[in-house]
Amino acid sequence: MKKLSLVVLAMAMSVGGVAQAGGDAAAGKAKAKTCAGCHGASGISNNPAWPNLAGQKDAYLIKAMKAYRDGTRKDPMMSPMAKNLSDADIANLAAYYSSLK
Repeated sequence: MKKLSLVVLAMAMSVGGVAQAGGDAAAGKAKAKTCAGCHGASGISNNPAWPNLAGQKDAYLIKAMKAYRDGTRKDPMMSPMAKNLSDADIANLAAYYSSLK
């Protein structure tokens, strides 16, 4: 019974995390036009120095973009790009890129 309770609790926590991160993929697609120059129109970069974003987990993308925005992660290209993103922008971009194959 204890194991079942832990499984149910873990499932509830993971569903809650997804619900909190859930952004609007359509709004993210519109916002992603700025990102396409480096990360590709469909989230696949032509330059090996820049990561592919398509198919990445939304929680990872949210964490990375917030870190660039807040200055805890620094990159000469990404830091200025992320500086003016709102939490909603970040959630929307993450929803869009995580929805791609």
